[in-house]
Amino acid sequence: MAPQSRKSGGSGSGITNGSHAMNRNVLGFIMACAAMIGMTMFKATPLILNSAGPLDMMDMPSAMSNINNGGAENENPPRAKRETATRITQRNLGDDENHDDDENDTAKKIHATTQQQQRQQQQHDDGSTTTRSKPLNIVLLYADDWSFTSLGASGNEYIQTPQLDRMAKNGMLFTHNCVTTSICMVSRATLYTGQYASRHNTWKSYQNLTMFEGDNWEHSLYPLLKKAGYHTGFFGKWHHHDPPKHIPTFDKRLFYQTAHYKERNGVVKHITEWNEIDGMNYLRSRPVGQPFMLTISFFATHAEDGGPEQYRPMNSSMWMYANTEVPHPKTFTDEHFQALPPFLQKSANYGRGRSLKRYYPEEKYQHMMKNTYRMASEVDATCGRIIDELERQGILNETMVIFTTDNGNFHGQHGLAEKWYSFQESLMVPLVIQDPRMPATATGTKTSEFSLNIDLAPTILRAAQIDIPQRMQGRDMAQLYLDPTEAERTWRKEFFYEWFGPHDHLPSNLALVRKDKKLMSWPQYDVYQLFDLEADPYEEADLLAKKDETTAAAARALTQEETERITNEMKSRMAELAAAAKAGAKL
Repeated sequence: MAPQSRKSGGSGSGITNGSHAMNRNVLGFIMACAAMIGMTMFKATPLILNSAGPLDMMDMPSAMSNINNGGAENENPPRAKRETATRITQRNLGDDENHDDDENDTAKKIHATTQQQQRQQQQHDDGSTTTRSKPLNIVLLYADDWSFTSLGASGNEYIQTPQLDRMAKNGMLFTHNCVTTSICMVSRATLYTGQYASRHNTWKSYQNLTMFEGDNWEHSLYPLLKKAGYHTGFFGKWHHHDPPKHIPTFDKRLFYQTAHYKERNGVVKHITEWNEIDGMNYLRSRPVGQPFMLTISFFATHAEDGGPEQYRPMNSSMWMYANTEVPHPKTFTDEHFQALPPFLQKSANYGRGRSLKRYYPEEKYQHMMKNTYRMASEVDATCGRIIDELERQGILNETMVIFTTDNGNFHGQHGLAEKWYSFQESLMVPLVIQDPRMPATATGTKTSEFSLNIDLAPTILRAAQIDIPQRMQGRDMAQLYLDPTEAERTWRKEFFYEWFGPHDHLPSNLALVRKDKKLMSWPQYDVYQLFDLEADPYEEADLLAKKDETTAAAARALTQEETERITNEMKSRMAELAAAAKAGAKL
């Protein structure tokens, strides 16, 4: 039997680091003192988190409800939360020369423009302007295998992500952000091309290279930025062959992934530490006066597939969550697994096999989830320091910062692990955008419109004042905060999801997703599932399944005739959108 849900500790919102506008030497002195005090305090005092309610507080539907109702802001988070935020943000990355705080000539030149930029920021704060006369810099913080619920700003009271929560308060949180295919290599190709998988046809990491063929690549995100005069840097997980050498793509890049610890020149560090070191080096050595795009492509919180530990955080983070018992999602039961279509219950199914390996028995579930959360908190801390560096250089108010991830993740929901399928836990991913063009009325708010990963490239290009190529299928998400009235009228109200895989291991799965209904298709088995997301946000009751006690309550809301009508209409619409996605239509 699957373990039952339990109560756990930890509540309250994360705190922010605030501004770093003070003199560097004074800041260094304060930080050193704080670190010394912290070391003494925490050696003597164990971390104890306050008691909180059941996991429903962090489950997808409950988190969505909290977000859409504005959420409950805790202006005075518990001491444990405050201490946690301080400790993770003050983590010393070591004595690596890459983290020397001495200001180089580039940083001094950058600081010379601070006064003008502060005036521009004041205009933004006053709500007097929402546009910029020159292209924005872009920083993309791109995580891996990250559930939408693994974010404090999304309503999860157990995870500690104070820096991303701060980013949400200074920007916009997208509560219905989804991927069109939930798997690393496909989603990343969609980021680069702005296209559906059935259009870019890059389905596997080192095979289907359609996005590199003909003139496809020169019309993708990074080459277009290069052509427009941007300096480009990319550090971390790429997950494909190198870009074509004859098409300028990156000025600086390092591709690395697969393991949580990496060795360089005899020095071993956690991969998230290397992400931060590379990102900081880029920001401190970039050409002054040239617009830039920096992508930090984290490998965390992806597992080390095949490894005994699966999730290996930094040693310095092991104290985090030590006294927390991570509760189980509502649908983490044998009954929910047995309610899946029979072909998903096969032992060959990767989603089931990895769930058994990671989340059973209870001790292993706690171990894996705590390490997953630790790695997420490490990414969070790095994101905070990157944003602080932008502020230190005086360019935060000229830079669009985006945090998102390639796909969602099951943490035992429906008895599954990983991604691939069109259940909410797999296709919904976090997205936060901090944009200096954002009006004060939008800052710190949330949008429930459907945003998709096909929208990332068009959004970045428009921030760079580059025309969106006709072949890109997404939209500029900035419309959702720059012109919300028009967006409410014209923005998409549904979208098509696609995954094509082998029968037993990863069966193909298509879906038409709306706010109120979702129709799933399993084409290899000629099986459909219909869920009423308003009445059944956890997707427990398939309205097309044989009626039993599990589905009876949800089924009462619809007659058989109504169910058939809705199903047929959604089947027809799904086929239309599938054809449009493959044909390259704007969606």
